[in-house]
Amino acid sequence: MGHDDTGAPTPFSAPAAGALAVYRGATLLDGTGGPARPATTIVVAGQTIRTVGPDAEVPDVPGAEVFELGGRFVVPGLIDSHQHLATPPNRALAESVLRRHVYSGVTAIRDMADDLRQVGDLARATRVGEIPGPDIHYAALMAGPDFFDDPRTWQVSQGEIPGTVPWMQAVTEQTDLSLAVALARGTHATAIKVYADLPGSLVAAIAAEARRQGIQVWAHGAVFPAGPGEVVAAGVDAVSHVTLLVHEAAEQPLTSYKDKPPIDYARFAEGGDDARLGALFQSMLEHGTVLDATACMWVWMEEQAEDDAGRARARLQDGLSARLTAQAYRAGVPISTGTDYETEPEHPYPALFDELTYLVRRCGIPAEQVIRSATLVGAMSMGAEAAMGTVESGKLANFAVLARDPLADIDNLRSIECTVKRGRRFERADYQAEHDAKGRSEG
Repeated sequence: MGHDDTGAPTPFSAPAAGALAVYRGATLLDGTGGPARPATTIVVAGQTIRTVGPDAEVPDVPGAEVFELGGRFVVPGLIDSHQHLATPPNRALAESVLRRHVYSGVTAIRDMADDLRQVGDLARATRVGEIPGPDIHYAALMAGPDFFDDPRTWQVSQGEIPGTVPWMQAVTEQTDLSLAVALARGTHATAIKVYADLPGSLVAAIAAEARRQGIQVWAHGAVFPAGPGEVVAAGVDAVSHVTLLVHEAAEQPLTSYKDKPPIDYARFAEGGDDARLGALFQSMLEHGTVLDATACMWVWMEEQAEDDAGRARARLQDGLSARLTAQAYRAGVPISTGTDYETEPEHPYPALFDELTYLVRRCGIPAEQVIRSATLVGAMSMGAEAAMGTVESGKLANFAVLARDPLADIDNLRSIECTVKRGRRFERADYQAEHDAKGRSEG
């Protein structure tokens, strides 16, 4: 090292291990899907939760800062299990998104493949506290060579050749998968994302090598020509986009990502559960596969469509999304809450809140189970349930304090007053003041 510079400031870092905080009088929704726990105390030591118990049973903690939460509700830190922070890279926008997330109660996100040169640094910066934001768990992508003329692959590989970099690899039957997986691991990725134009045998080989090297595999629900059943049977940890699962019932062979077979929307609009999808959901249950449904994405896609044909297609996909997500829930499949889009920068809340509302109102999932999806199942989607996802002793001190009951109305998650992430407080009022000041300066 050439000098003794102490490095960049870390104003948003977690508290020291010896710092103590006590949150008393909360009504706790602990993330398990169980009933609310009134009059609950949470004791935080540094970054972790030391104790959770009834107010009357948790003694005073000498030297602790005490926060009285009478009348307020606490949920675990929310998790968006499908984000893209750097396609294309835009550091200022990414930092703005991350800031809004953490001040809205989101304490972790799953980034589903981007330019990992930037995402890796954003993950470091939020982890050490240089910038405010959730913890970031991210994926390095693998796909067949035909995928790499997609313009997004160039956006995330600027200065290099798409398909030849560790975070964005083209693989074939001739690829040395042990080396390819090791290169992906070298980006500090949590997982490999299996995307497109791969046969089922190669998806299975990637998953097997990833397991051998101790890294997760996240995949699209259909990889083309690999169908949903093959993807699940390969043993991937999570699949994304519920509407891709419809191809398990395709009447034509799956060929390539760009040449998907048509969907018989009328068949799925008739009501009732589809038997072939039911068998797929049973396989997902047996394999422990998490469904990253991105259920309300097509509502946003309809808003973004440029013509009537695009809007009509988005409406059809939206109806399909609601029905298949509801069927997956009834089958017992664990559903996480991913978005795959984001609200405009000037919007006060992230898109995740729209996903949660959609799951309740369009898919008929009870609010307490949607909160579980946004917390514990989100942690499961990235293999982090041992450290986060519920409010319990030994886990990270990640939770949100709300003014109103989200079980009475899921939109009450927007009544956020404070986020605690790794023990550090992020006051919503501070963010709101900054947001309002920015709006006035730009107005």
